Amino acid sequence: MNARLTMAACALLASGPLFAQSTLDAVKSKGYVQCGVNTGLAGFSQPDSRGAWKGIDVDACRAIAAAVFGDASKVRYTPLTAQQRFTALQSGEVDVLSRNTTWTITRDTSLGLNFVGTNYYDGQGFMVPKKLGVKSAKQLNGATVCVQPGTTTELNLADYFRANRMTFKPVVIEKLEEITSAYFAGRCDVFTTDVSGLVSTRSSRAPNPADHVILPEVISKEPLGPVVRHGDDRWFDVVKWSLFAMLEAEELGLSSKNIDQQASSTNPAVQRFVGATGDIGKMLGVDNRWAYNIIKQVGNYGESFEANLTPLGFDRGINNLWTKGGLMYAPPVR
Repeated sequence: MNARLTMAACALLASGPLFAQSTLDAVKSKGYVQCGVNTGLAGFSQPDSRGAWKGIDVDACRAIAAAVFGDASKVRYTPLTAQQRFTALQSGEVDVLSRNTTWTITRDTSLGLNFVGTNYYDGQGFMVPKKLGVKSAKQLNGATVCVQPGTTTELNLADYFRANRMTFKPVVIEKLEEITSAYFAGRCDVFTTDVSGLVSTRSSRAPNPADHVILPEVISKEPLGPVVRHGDDRWFDVVKWSLFAMLEAEELGLSSKNIDQQASSTNPAVQRFVGATGDIGKMLGVDNRWAYNIIKQVGNYGESFEANLTPLGFDRGINNLWTKGGLMYAPPVR
């Protein structure tokens, strides 16, 4: 009897996901997307003086809401530290993690997560006070380095110094605000993180940005992008194609300013994109005007970049479209 009960329980557990509510259905039911974001990184995700969240990672969340609800404002934000982010996603506390997170094989497999794509190609670098006169990371032997725990940054730092037969003294602090305060207060000689984070931090937090230098070495590949849980392909598709829609729109020349005018274009690619022909939205489980709603309310990728990153001194570089020498490329929306 006990054996039979055990076998029945196992069967129910095994079949559980088949009957579990999908993330898309759960999101539609509650009426908003719960999005995990950084606790505050200018250009990526940070609340403004009115408490409104801004940044390219925030725009990714807004794009999902526009696709699902036709309303980009139907998002709630959960600020997460580097150490909190994966647990929050795995546990269901958030529906999607859009928090300058590096795509790695470990995270894509053993953590039970799926990266939907890359919304910013990055690499790790080093920032030092200009007064130190350091010109290269190879001159950092014996330096005290501020670094956040639970990040690829921490691992890359150790690898780089070991490979170059140098030593360093880590100052490990979890919260971004606290670690940048420690660096600017002189508690460490060096602050290391993704170059995007260094540019953002220098521009938005340094008392005098000109007093700090980002060294030329980029020591890693850090493709950053939104993340969802394993095992829910429909939600994975919606989040993935919301990102791709912003890239495709830029390539097609569609923006928040001209999409109404361009919607009447005879270009078949534009007609499919805005939902005038085909049933792409239905394939995703959303309205056929899903991509139109994203661009009308959020804008294309270039608009998001220009609004959030360009003012901080970011250059498009490898984050330009593939047609302009960059790496940004969306599969065909057809």
